[in-house]
Amino acid sequence: MPDGLRAAAVAARGFMPTEEGDALWVAALEATAAVPGSPLLEIGSYCGKSSIWLGAAARHAGVVLFALDHHRGSEENQAGWEWHEPDLVDPEIGRMDTLPRFRRTVFDAGLEGSVVALVGDSPTVGPFWGTSLALLFIDGGHGSEPAHRDYELWTPKVASGGTLCIHDVFPDPADGGRPPFEIYQRALADGFEERRAVGSLRVLTAAR
Repeated sequence: MPDGLRAAAVAARGFMPTEEGDALWVAALEATAAVPGSPLLEIGSYCGKSSIWLGAAARHAGVVLFALDHHRGSEENQAGWEWHEPDLVDPEIGRMDTLPRFRRTVFDAGLEGSVVALVGDSPTVGPFWGTSLALLFIDGGHGSEPAHRDYELWTPKVASGGTLCIHDVFPDPADGGRPPFEIYQRALADGFEERRAVGSLRVLTAAR
């Protein structure tokens, strides 16, 4: 990854450890080589940290990253929860709004031509999405219903030989919530093959 973009990704606001972001970049490069010409899509962009790693790979391959997020924050980002950040609340409406920060992150990284924001709910957009994906990155809501819904809606859209990445997979319940681990287990049962694990990131390949 170009040093300037990597530095931008490391400095960006978000919750992805650098080693996991670097692994996401490698997975995206592999995905675009395995399924040339097909786009990438991430569910859960927040302020755009992961979008830099994925968007840089998309630009390198001449494709696009679609960054899907409603930008109102997941359950764990709301007031009273551990991952709430009060300065991301729109004071006029009293709700989270990460879209301005996301757009600035992508602009500062020089990736506006390679990262397209899809502002909406995953269950609203998913049924109308018909393009096969070289890579799908699931990092949206970590509650049981949103995580399993994202898995069910979007994994059928991964191209044969494409890549599925799942974030915040913790085998030990003491380390984190269960739904990302549960959909990781579903993916293995459904025929996805694990390629590597880096921290809480799992990289899998769709069956050909």
